[in-house]
Amino acid sequence: MSWIREGELTLLERFCANIIKAGPMPKHIAFIMDGNRRYAQKCQVERQEGHSQGFDKLAETLRWCLNLGIREVTVYAFSIENFKRSKNEVDGLMELARQKFTRLMEEQCFLNVCFAYTSRHEISNAVKEMAWGVEQGLLDSSDVSESLLDKCLYTNNSPNPDILIRTSGEVRLSDFLLWQTSHSCLVFQPILWPEYSFWNLCEAILQFQVNHSMLQKARDSYVEERKRQQLESDQAAVTEQLLREGCGSSRDSQLRRILLHKRSSGREERVQGFLQALERKREEWLARLGTASS
Repeated sequence: MSWIREGELTLLERFCANIIKAGPMPKHIAFIMDGNRRYAQKCQVERQEGHSQGFDKLAETLRWCLNLGIREVTVYAFSIENFKRSKNEVDGLMELARQKFTRLMEEQCFLNVCFAYTSRHEISNAVKEMAWGVEQGLLDSSDVSESLLDKCLYTNNSPNPDILIRTSGEVRLSDFLLWQTSHSCLVFQPILWPEYSFWNLCEAILQFQVNHSMLQKARDSYVEERKRQQLESDQAAVTEQLLREGCGSSRDSQLRRILLHKRSSGREERVQGFLQALERKREEWLARLGTASS
């Protein structure tokens, strides 16, 4: 039987789900699943049992999301900082993750897992990859931008989360999706992750709906500002080119439009070539990693 499809929503849960779905709904939710160890301590069980129940709660949460029409979920499963824990706990968590995520992969579900991850490492890696593109002649230095950095992140194939939820009462992001959540609804809930409920999820979605128009306005404003800055940069570069070529008059608007279009299309072509080369580079790295570990 399917793990995430086991069990149905109760009549009351289905009724509330239908009411919530009448408003703007998130397409992507990210979770910092915090509180497994405190839950184990609270229930006087081994830490491993707390982690195990945390994974089971993830499967249940995916089912709720599926019923609510939320098609993508990202979870912070293991930070690089977590390697500082005891060897027994880390080894046990790794084996548990292998078992549970293997089962989730069989579900063909909509889950992104951030494992051995920190956002600062992700962002600095994206900067290094753009620098590599410039060094290789795939990019011009002027091609480097926030928009290109977006495309170099590990999450480049996913929309940014609409909501980021952290459980356990901690009010910090712990280096999780710092770039991607700049215009997300941040929800901090006191419940320990293994005790998370359908109603906690509904509460988070209601917070998103209350703030939806403000968040959307901020996103739209940010996108427009990036477009404006890129256009101003292109216009300045075209003006400089015309002056170098002795065409200082700004009256030839047609020539300026042609040069602006050429600059924009050239950048787009270089970026696409760079991203394809970057994808091959990453695939080769993964292949070498697989060979080394086998």
